[in-house]
Parts: sequence; C-alpha cells; structure tokens
Amino acid sequence: MAFWDQHGLNARRLQNNVEESKGDLHGIQAAHAEALLPSTRADAEIKRGLELGLEGAASIGDRTISCFSRGELPHYAGINTFLKMPYLEDVRRVGEYDAAILGVPFDIGTTYRSGTRFGPQAIRRISALYQTYNYELGVDLREQLKLCDLGDVFTIANIEKSFDQITKAVSHVMSQGTMPIILGGDHSIGYPCVRGVAENIDGDIGIIHLDRHIDIQEKDMDERMHTTPWFHATNIKNAKPKNLVQIGIGGWQVPRAGVQVGRERGTTIMTINDVETLGIDKVAEMALEVAWKGCKAVYLSFDIDSIDCGFVPGTGWPEPGGFLPREALKLMQLVAKEGLAAMEVVEVAPAYDISDTTALLAARAVLDVLATMTAHGKIGGK
Repeated sequence: MAFWDQHGLNARRLQNNVEESKGDLHGIQAAHAEALLPSTRADAEIKRGLELGLEGAASIGDRTISCFSRGELPHYAGINTFLKMPYLEDVRRVGEYDAAILGVPFDIGTTYRSGTRFGPQAIRRISALYQTYNYELGVDLREQLKLCDLGDVFTIANIEKSFDQITKAVSHVMSQGTMPIILGGDHSIGYPCVRGVAENIDGDIGIIHLDRHIDIQEKDMDERMHTTPWFHATNIKNAKPKNLVQIGIGGWQVPRAGVQVGRERGTTIMTINDVETLGIDKVAEMALEVAWKGCKAVYLSFDIDSIDCGFVPGTGWPEPGGFLPREALKLMQLVAKEGLAAMEVVEVAPAYDISDTTALLAARAVLDVLATMTAHGKIGGK
C-alpha cells in the first residue's frame, strides 16, 4: 500500500477511535443527561414573575421577561436570598422543604480579625451568580429539591445566649425533617449547631471537619471561642470524639492546648501532608469509615480557611498551604454521597475578601453538597 494510502487509513482509524471514545467522556454523558431533567418549576417561576412583576414593555421580544425583576434573572438584580430561593418568613412551615438555609451572623467568638458576622450576607449576595443547574453532576436544584432561605438567627452580644439561640434554630429545622444549611459566622457556632442536630438524632452522630486549625481546646482567653467548638461538641452524649475526623490540620496556627485534647480524646486528625500522600479518595473513604462507625448521622463542618489563603483572602485566620479549592470540593462531594444531617460553612469575613472569591467558594461548597446528595438520592422528594 502506498504511503499516502496507509496514512489515510491510519487517520480514518484514529478518527473512528476518537468518535467511539467520545461516548465515554463525562462531558458528553452530562450533555445527554441534561435532556432528562424537568423544567416544571422554572416555568412556574417565570409565570409567577410575570404575574407579580408585570409583563415586560411592548418592545421586549422575550415575553418571559417581566417588568420588575422576579426570580433568578438578572443575576445582578433583585433582593438576594441564597441562590434566590424562596424566603420563608414563617419558619413554622420549614417542614415543607428538603433543606433550609439559615444565616448565623455571629463573630463574638473571634480571636483575631472580626467580620464574619457579615459572612451570611456576602455568601447570599454572590450566590446570585450561580444558576440552579450543575453540568457535571447533572442536577437542577430548582427542579429536584425544595430549598428555602429562613433568613438569619437573631444572635446578640453574648456568647452563651447566642449559642442558645443558634441551638434552638438548628433544632427547630431538624425537628421538622429538613436539612439545615448554616452560613456562619465564626467557627464557635460549630458547638451550638451540633448540639441542635444531636438532640434530634436517635443515636450517635459523627463529625467531619475541614480546617487548618484543630479547634478542640477547652477555652481561649477564658471563653468558648472559635478555637474551641469540638471540645464542647464532643462532650455531647451522642457526639463522641471517636467519631470526629479533622482534615487539613497543620501549619503555624495549631495551639498545643488543642493538640493535647485531640490526643487525649483519640480524635482522628489528618494533615494536608496526609491528604497529599493518600489522595482525596482515600481520605474521604477513611473519614466516612470513622465518622459513620456506630452512628446514625454525620455533620459536615467546612471552615473556609482550610483552603490555601491565596484562594480565600476573606477570612479571619488566613493560613498558607491548605487545600486547593478543587480538592476540598471533591472531598465534600465524596462525603456527601453517603448523606449528611446538616452542614455549616464558617469563617467568611467579606471585609478582607477580594472580588468575592472567598464567599463564592463558600456558596459553591453548599451547592455541591446539596447537588451530590440529590444525585445520590440522599435528599429530596418533598
């Protein structure tokens, strides 16, 4: 066979191989999966927007556009709830929803840079940049999940009274069979949030905690601060320290007092070095095994400062050398596949942020967890 004939034959074979292998691409599969998703709630939202916001001016060609902004679009307009989901003014109706967003604008437990009381506002505001559909996961949260925003817990200038408010709020949501998604706030809220979850679980609960800091000493400056949540959470009868997994710990901001408690209580601590050595999949497998052992539910705590501070400048305790955003998101997706009772995102301090990048990652973490749980049948159906 002549050289050019052989070359042409090889080229055709290569093209055929490429065409055959394209079907194995996640991107191609995701494109086909989108066709299976409904648009019922999106259509209803457009109809509602036209009714409440008036039809658009006569010159507007797209007749789904209303005169006053209602719903998702434009992303830069409107009054922001999380992902522009319905604001539920009557919190007694929270049981009608699969998951509920509640802000905890509290930073009295901060030991260095304050400002996380504005975290919930910042996360809600930038969440408007996202739509409800995720291409890779093949999920549309608007269509597959009933999600609402309850607004913020009324926290006050007293740590212990605010803790009581937070516990009551989280417990109320849990008692109605709805998943609480908590937007912090400093990390001291981990304790009252777990307390609110634990009193609604008939059995033990595990905790998976992403952070650079160990946060398990008893007190800091004579108070229960954002460096102490897991000491007090693991004193709760059904939140045992053996089911606490802490991932990403390390660097120069890990107090020895906390290390001593972790050692004494036998918690599972994994550093970023462990993550690099073992890989995200293995770390997730180990975390799930420890957190779920003998437990009925697992709580996820995502401290935004677990991410390398080059990616998240807007936090009170920035530390180099943490997770890459993609690593943390992948880890949380793997954890969420098994289901979660509740989730918190803490330590977003927008005054130090640049271009909303820190708040954006916080919102993305929540969306990825909810979408993963939806895709794996761990939430939804109301």
